[in-house]
Amino acid sequence: MMMLDLQNVRFGYSRQQTILNDVSLSVRRGVSVGLVGESGSGKTTLLRLMLGLVRPTSGTIQFGDDVLDPGDGSFMRRYRRAVQPVFQDPYSSLDPRQRVIDIIGEPLRSLRIPGDRTQTVAEALEAVGLPLDAMRRYPHEFSGGQRQRIAIARAIVARPQIVLADEAVSALDLSTRIRIVELFKTLSEKLTLVFVSHDLGVVAALCEEMVILERGKVVESGKTRDILAAPKHPYTQRLLASIPRMPA
Repeated sequence: MMMLDLQNVRFGYSRQQTILNDVSLSVRRGVSVGLVGESGSGKTTLLRLMLGLVRPTSGTIQFGDDVLDPGDGSFMRRYRRAVQPVFQDPYSSLDPRQRVIDIIGEPLRSLRIPGDRTQTVAEALEAVGLPLDAMRRYPHEFSGGQRQRIAIARAIVARPQIVLADEAVSALDLSTRIRIVELFKTLSEKLTLVFVSHDLGVVAALCEEMVILERGKVVESGKTRDILAAPKHPYTQRLLASIPRMPA
């Protein structure tokens, strides 16, 4: 089943400043999709469009049977419950004045989701591998990897259908990055994941499908294994060649 479908999406602040140009891609239920490209390729802008934070200049973004309309308050409330983000920097994405129970529980309040908030937060903490006593502590008491786990718990606490992750491991050290990628891989068995990264190697380890962006255009897309085995576009070939390899 198609969950997100983008058709001929363009975005720019003027004719001279086009950030995305006729981008078309589809995200199917239960499939993890990687959006790959270097800085300036339009990845984060595309994610902002998919979150409904900005409107496309032209083209459509379809969520199921509905067209994503950031100006439709009723639709956006439903959409916010179905689609949740994880941002890049676990240090700046968490309010240092709030305890973890309040940070993770914020979507439950803002989306007016009924139920036992403490129990629901506890379940989200368990899902990301953090102890229950974490909910009474503050962000500064945790490592970078633990903070990103808190951010992921906040994204999944409302049981969304899709998680959109923007460079969610790039601010972490290598060993922590590997553990968070494994966590995303586990979570992607239960929900649909769109993972934005400049690192083709991370996406290769995590995503079943891949979309390659260069200067605001999709230059290649398809199953990850097929692209890795036989990249067709020169830009994809350059990205693939940049992945570090262990010496023989």
